[in-house]
Amino acid sequence: MRGLAIASLVTNIAIVVTGGVVRLTASGLGCPTWPRCTETSFVPHGELGIHGAIEFGNRMVTFLLAAVAIATFVAAWRHGRRSLTRLALLLALGVPAQALVGGVTVLTDLNPWIVAFHLLVSMAMIGVAVVLLRRLREGDGPASPTVPGRVAWLVRTTFVTGWVVLYVGTVVTGSGPHAGDLDAPRNGLDPASLSQLHTDFVFLLLGLTVGALLALQAVHAPARAVRAAWALLAVELAQGLVGFVQYFTDLPVALVTLHLLGAALVSATMTWLLVGVRDRS
Repeated sequence: MRGLAIASLVTNIAIVVTGGVVRLTASGLGCPTWPRCTETSFVPHGELGIHGAIEFGNRMVTFLLAAVAIATFVAAWRHGRRSLTRLALLLALGVPAQALVGGVTVLTDLNPWIVAFHLLVSMAMIGVAVVLLRRLREGDGPASPTVPGRVAWLVRTTFVTGWVVLYVGTVVTGSGPHAGDLDAPRNGLDPASLSQLHTDFVFLLLGLTVGALLALQAVHAPARAVRAAWALLAVELAQGLVGFVQYFTDLPVALVTLHLLGAALVSATMTWLLVGVRDRS
């Protein structure tokens, strides 16, 4: 069960990265329709070129994600714990839901707001996979805090701020040059102003994370919570460095792809921190 839960986390992160590659290579409409790739075929043909292959490849990763999700749900069902079954079911249902959102994305010619929503749902699925992993080491009793209330609220505030950072990041992307297709629309907002707003929230998140780490150490919080705070801080620092470099080097594809991976890891680590300050008997 633990191996499948880890596989769920890895494949949900992978779909974020491969989806990013689709957008960054202008392959978002490589398969111009959905659920078929073309009006007459489910697979791309030679006329679609490399863009069709890239877009179709991302769709194939969805099948891998679905297979892992189904296997995880079956394992959870056989395990017999309702809490695990519910979380695994949520992960499994997220796959067709994301496929539908992806279809709407294609049919609306890569509307930037729908593209952003598509990414945010994947980020949420990553968080659910982390919760599933944590639940494997917990009981099914009511959640009880393992740190004082003020520290728990600081961790929750850090988590919410992290989600604000992720959301604003998608809005920045919707205003920038990597639209997924040369003719795809942009959201019409000013990229420079949005980038500054995103940076402001990133600094706020960094400050909250440092504060949470110091507070957790001061109250002798469980080691797993302290480790999660260190992991989140490390990911944020690396992510911030990549973000600054990509901004001042005109958004090279390789760095933007790495930044997307970092965003997925932010979602994972901040969820790990959130569930690390409570326990279930």
